[in-house]
Amino acid sequence: MARAPQERESQDTAQEENAAQAGNTTNVEAQVKDNPDAKDETGNGEETGAGDTASVDGQTSADGTSGDGSGADATNAGSTGSAEADMAASAGTADGIISSTAGSGADSRAKYTGDISALDNTLQGWGQGVQFDSLNRPQGAVTAQEKYGKYSADFIRTDESDAKRIYLTFDEGYENGYTSRILDVLKEKNCPAVFFVTMPYVKQQPELIRRMIDEGHIVGNHSVTHPSGGLPSQSREQQERELLDLHDYVKENFGYEMSLFRYPAGKFSEQSLAIVQNVGYTSVFWSFAYKDWDPDNQPEATAALAKLKERLHPGAIYLLHAVSSTNTQVLGQFIDDARAAGYEFVPYR
Repeated sequence: MARAPQERESQDTAQEENAAQAGNTTNVEAQVKDNPDAKDETGNGEETGAGDTASVDGQTSADGTSGDGSGADATNAGSTGSAEADMAASAGTADGIISSTAGSGADSRAKYTGDISALDNTLQGWGQGVQFDSLNRPQGAVTAQEKYGKYSADFIRTDESDAKRIYLTFDEGYENGYTSRILDVLKEKNCPAVFFVTMPYVKQQPELIRRMIDEGHIVGNHSVTHPSGGLPSQSREQQERELLDLHDYVKENFGYEMSLFRYPAGKFSEQSLAIVQNVGYTSVFWSFAYKDWDPDNQPEATAALAKLKERLHPGAIYLLHAVSSTNTQVLGQFIDDARAAGYEFVPYR
C-alpha cells in the first residue's frame, strides 16, 4: 500500500535525523520525486536538533545542521520535472562554460582563476554548530568563513562594521500562506530581508515575488530544481544551469537581477563554491537556524522567540522558513527585541 503524503514526509524526516545522529553530514533528504508533497526538510539538519551534525574541514559538531534549513523548500514533482526539462533544453555549451545575463554586477567581483576541476568536490553538509566564541558567534561559521570566504561565500559576516548587524533571510520552496503576513510585518517594522526562491516558487507565486521586489527586499537564487543530492552531485554545466536558468527567468519576467545564492539543502563543496562564484554570485549560508521548517510540528512561540534572541551575535545571518506559523507569529517581537538589544537589521550587501 502506498504511503500517504504526510506519512512519507514524516518517515523521510526521521531518516534525516537518524543519519545526522550517526554522523552522516550529508543527510538523507526528502525524496521529492517519491513524494509530491515533500517539504524537502533536510533543513532540520541545518536547523539544529540535538544530535544533528555539521562538518567543516572534517570537524563535526553536535548541533550543526547539515541539511537545508530550507527544509521547507518544497517543490512538487511536477514542477521539478518541468524545471529539469527546461534546463535540459537550454543546456549545451562546451566545457560547461555557459553564457548568461548573470553577473552584470559581478565584473568587479573576484573570480577563481585556477583550475576549478582540480578543486575538492567532496560533498559537505552545512550547519553552524553548537560551539560559540566569546562574542556568541558559532565557531563553525567563523571557521568556515576563514576557510571559504575567498570564494565570495558568507557563513557569517565578520567585518568590524557588522558588529551589531543582523542579516535576515527566508527560504521559499513552496507557499504555505504566511509570506504575505511576513511581508506585512517587515513593512511595518521597516526591516529588510532576503527571500531565497526556487523556479517553481517563482512561477507559482509571481505576485509575491513582485511584492518582495517592490517593497525593497532582495530576491535570492535557490536553484531551479533544488536537487536533493546537492549541487556538487551534478556536473559543472548542470550546476551553472541551476543558477542561470532561474536568474534569466527572473530577469526576463521581473526585470530583476539576482546576485545571492543559497545552496539547496545546504550541501556544497569547495569546487561548487568556485563554480557559483564564477557565474557572478555570492554564496550565502547562515550562522543561525533552528527547527522551524515542519508546518505540522512547529516550535512553541515563547521557546522559539527565546532561541532567536539568545543566539544574537555580531554579523549574524539568520535563516528562517516562511512556511512557519511560529516565525510569522513572533517575527515582529523578535525584530523589536533585537533592536532593543542594540542590533540593526540591514540590507544584504
